[in-house]
Amino acid sequence: MRRVQIFSGSSHPVLAETVCQALGTVPSKCELKKFSNGETSVNIGCSIRNQDVFVVQSGSNKVNDSIMELLILISACKGGSANKITAVMPYFPYSRQSKKKSQRGAITARMIANLLSVAGVSHVITVDLHASQMQGFFGKPVDNLHAEPLIARWIRHNVPNWREAVVVSKNPGGTKRVTSLADALKLNFGIVTTDRRRGAMNMSSSMILAGPETCENSDDDPSVEVHRVPMKRSDSIEKINYQDSKRALEEAQKTAPAPSHQLNNGHHGSSIHSPLAHSTRVDSISNSPPIPPRLARVSTSPLPLPSPRTAADGDDYTDERAREVITGRLIHGHIVDDDYPSPSMSATSNGTQNLPTRVPGLDDAVPSPTADPMTASHASSFFSVPAGEHSIKGDMFDGAGESSDEEEQVLKNPEVEHMVTLVGNVRGRAVFILDDMIEKSGTWIAAAETVRKRGGAEKVYCIATHGVFGNDSLQEMQNCECIDYIVVTNTYPIPPDQARRAKKLIVLDISNLLSEAIRRNHYGESISALFQHYLD
Repeated sequence: MRRVQIFSGSSHPVLAETVCQALGTVPSKCELKKFSNGETSVNIGCSIRNQDVFVVQSGSNKVNDSIMELLILISACKGGSANKITAVMPYFPYSRQSKKKSQRGAITARMIANLLSVAGVSHVITVDLHASQMQGFFGKPVDNLHAEPLIARWIRHNVPNWREAVVVSKNPGGTKRVTSLADALKLNFGIVTTDRRRGAMNMSSSMILAGPETCENSDDDPSVEVHRVPMKRSDSIEKINYQDSKRALEEAQKTAPAPSHQLNNGHHGSSIHSPLAHSTRVDSISNSPPIPPRLARVSTSPLPLPSPRTAADGDDYTDERAREVITGRLIHGHIVDDDYPSPSMSATSNGTQNLPTRVPGLDDAVPSPTADPMTASHASSFFSVPAGEHSIKGDMFDGAGESSDEEEQVLKNPEVEHMVTLVGNVRGRAVFILDDMIEKSGTWIAAAETVRKRGGAEKVYCIATHGVFGNDSLQEMQNCECIDYIVVTNTYPIPPDQARRAKKLIVLDISNLLSEAIRRNHYGESISALFQHYLD
């Protein structure tokens, strides 16, 4: 290409050379050095007047030096009268700090965007930002490319029987990314969630099961025993008169026509018990009438049952959806058996273990039974985790959840037990655990053990765009017997000695995507084709 100069920073020179080879050129001459006191010096070795300049600089293990070098290089190109300066940043540094984690925290990603604009950048090309809304931090155009077409193509060509595989997200923040790949490959998807409030599981599940209509008619139907949780008599009594609502319901049932099919157990109650309530049996502790919620609607006619149910079915009935919800115990970042001794402190009970199902003060309180998987999954998100002092809780689906350091610190606490929930059927199938980057190994190993030991997955692929691999995370994932392959791209430099020792590591080349983006940007062509999936 004419009137184009491509400069390479010191963070990832191998990727810059590969990009230049794809474009049929070589990196332009540029002298990068450091003074004895650590200051960075940049000297452009060719004329760049009225030319398009592309600076290839990714993140590295010396991230602050890489950022400073990039800023000085952009400033030098601006001083050399370059026509247009484009920063090609395959991995955008500080992308995880795209929102405030506390009241006195900093939005560091916005600060980096401001520094690039002040230095004189005209355009930014990057790959898979941690949160796509970071593009709004820039006053200049940003091309956020996706490695999803490249990953999907590798899956189609290298994974046997990939059409039966399942794409799994290891946290709620990555569901959007997971569903996008699942839609592209026409695959099912699942999610693995870690619940820190394990102690409140049985109480919340019983509150969900014991609705007003179910509690009212449980006395008439002895086959269903419902756990009644007394509600506080505060302003709910003032809003709704329970006796009036009950009397209106009885009068409406007398005048309503009888349903076309009746239950064969001899009890003709108006309530229709959900299959979920029949599949989970809990003891009753109170005969007092329940207090209805604030907004209660009285049905004038019973709803039709989807299929007749006989008394012979009894406890053999289970909810079909519960088969795709599997729970497990997570201690010190690993899946343990059900009979494994619990740690000294629970993640949710603040030191209180074995929370009784009965109301304190009543006789013969018993430990809570094991909750139904479907109910437990719903109850795990029923109560929010108390935020710490000065903390700000963001949207779990905004793509910028907790950092790997925070997740790792919580999972590695040996005194805290977590409950992990797998939603989705992965038994006998290949599983693609997908996220935007791999930095710490704790959450990846926990998710892999969940789908392998609890879900019965056949093979586990840990797939990410950026292989950051902090500390010994790559070796830890290599030693994990539940992980079969680790698939990343070369947006982030991986030390050659670590790559040689990791036999499970597969690195995909992203240079063709970056080179085509540079070519189209120079000639003013559309980049929409770069987001489309390959047909082969």
